[in-house]
Amino acid sequence: MQNITSVAELKNAIQVLELDQTVKGQLLKEQLLLTYDNYRPINIIRRALKDLGSSPNLIDNILSTTIGLGTGFLTKKIVVGSSHNIFRSLLGSIMQLSITNLVARNPDALKSIGLFIFQHIFNKKEMNT
Repeated sequence: MQNITSVAELKNAIQVLELDQTVKGQLLKEQLLLTYDNYRPINIIRRALKDLGSSPNLIDNILSTTIGLGTGFLTKKIVVGSSHNIFRSLLGSIMQLSITNLVARNPDALKSIGLFIFQHIFNKKEMNT
């Protein structure tokens, strides 16, 4: 910045700075409105749902987890049944946790095993008829 030597230069520099301040203030207000609109709860929910919908593996992950929880629950019901024995209940809970984790972590292997068994059963029936 140059040294100001006259009153006219001072007035001119003040006008330039005031104009600069006005422009920057307007830009700041616009950015504030954009930020406010971006963080409104409805927009946050909308973005979250959009992200969920665009996730390609979401359905597979939900399905794998649900199948894992279901098989774990069924295993516990089969092992424990209606028994009130604490050791049997503990064994059922351990088996439920183990099978749930196994099924949820290896869905592709279990799908291929299930498909093999399914095809094997129907091939035997077709061969017998």
